[in-house]
Amino acid sequence: MVTFTPDACAPEMLDLTPTATLRPALPGADEDALVAMSVALYAEDPGARDIHEADVRRTLAHLAAHPDRGLALVVTDGDEPVGYMILIAFWSNELGGLCAIVDELFMIPAARGRGLGAAALEAVAAGRVPGFEDVVAVDLEVTPDNARARALYSRLGFRPQKNGGMRRRLA
Repeated sequence: MVTFTPDACAPEMLDLTPTATLRPALPGADEDALVAMSVALYAEDPGARDIHEADVRRTLAHLAAHPDRGLALVVTDGDEPVGYMILIAFWSNELGGLCAIVDELFMIPAARGRGLGAAALEAVAAGRVPGFEDVVAVDLEVTPDNARARALYSRLGFRPQKNGGMRRRLA
């Protein structure tokens, strides 16, 4: 995977719509907005454990320190952050290449239904995201009760995997 380090003066932006872009999160500048959106995501659609501001800040710091592991991206409409995505990179022997896990994808309520989440996912699938140009698959998870997200992912060609996931939590 090519390591991408965003330049605070000129982050690489991908056009999603005439007014919306997808770009790497800028350390410091975007942190508060990403933290607020991530906390909102887990309040709306709870995960395996409660997520707090400190958890999100630790994730963003880890990705900034280890860009080969993944990337935090911001969806903007004009200059305003309206969503975000966290992509995690892994290599799959079975699939024969670099895969991207969409660890989190969130749009603020006012930005939903405008195709921004779909456009962001399509940018990943098309290899337009720096560091993920050669992806061979995009994986994601969705909670069983999130019908709206399930419908979006199905429309975009995501299908249940043959093998079911299992997890052993260590902390």
